[in-house]
Amino acid sequence: MSPTKLTKLLFGLALSISALTSTQASADATLDRIKGRGTLTVGVILSGAPFGYIDPKTQAQKGFNLDIAQALADDLGVKLETVTVTPPNRVQFLQQGKVDILIANMQYTEDRAKILDHVPTPYDRSGGAAVVRKDSGLKDWADLKGKPVCVSQGSNYTQPLMEEYGAVVKALPSQPESLLALQGGNCVAAVHVGATVGLLLQDRSEEWKDYAIPFPTELIPSDSVIWLRKGEKDTQAALDAGVKKLHTSGKLLEFAKANRLLNTEYLQRANKTLSASK
Repeated sequence: MSPTKLTKLLFGLALSISALTSTQASADATLDRIKGRGTLTVGVILSGAPFGYIDPKTQAQKGFNLDIAQALADDLGVKLETVTVTPPNRVQFLQQGKVDILIANMQYTEDRAKILDHVPTPYDRSGGAAVVRKDSGLKDWADLKGKPVCVSQGSNYTQPLMEEYGAVVKALPSQPESLLALQGGNCVAAVHVGATVGLLLQDRSEEWKDYAIPFPTELIPSDSVIWLRKGEKDTQAALDAGVKKLHTSGKLLEFAKANRLLNTEYLQRANKTLSASK
């Protein structure tokens, strides 16, 4: 081999090693940063019980998602810091590094998985429920054809509502604004995570006495997962191990009961399946 070819070969090898080292360093950066500063920063949505809300008596953040965030921080041996996000800004906050991860009522979709990574083991499974006026005459999803339906911006319910049921979707910045629009007559239904709106109608029965969730099924039940930036495989693996521990130990079921989740069928099944596979 000539000296020139050997030099080119060695130079190319050096570039490959440098690129590999850079990729590994990048992949390790987030988990190293979390442990280095001693804090896990989690983006959460505080749109209401059971997932995330402000306790009116103590002003403390509470909810199922908050309990999960705290448990994962404990598992990593760090403190928890939360940052309140909304449907329009949650992905932006994650991509800009304002938060390490999102536990923010974001179910798995293929479109989301194109731009973000997620923890493989879901921490819950939920679908959409439609809140409508009791005198609306609406009885099932097909009845929404051609009618205005409110959702939160970025909702994974938008596409099936439009494509499968022909609804005219109105996207509002948040769940509370969507529900206000429903009360104001700007839409015939508001579609949100069933556990949230189900508890809302139960806890605020006087305010919502004229409304109900009459449809017999939930819209596209999907896995609720933790989201993180692309390529952060070490963080992903550490959090996946943590979520599995919460399933097998029964902690997620405890959190669900404490926060009054209306449907724990998935959590019970995951507890049995993951415990059996240990």
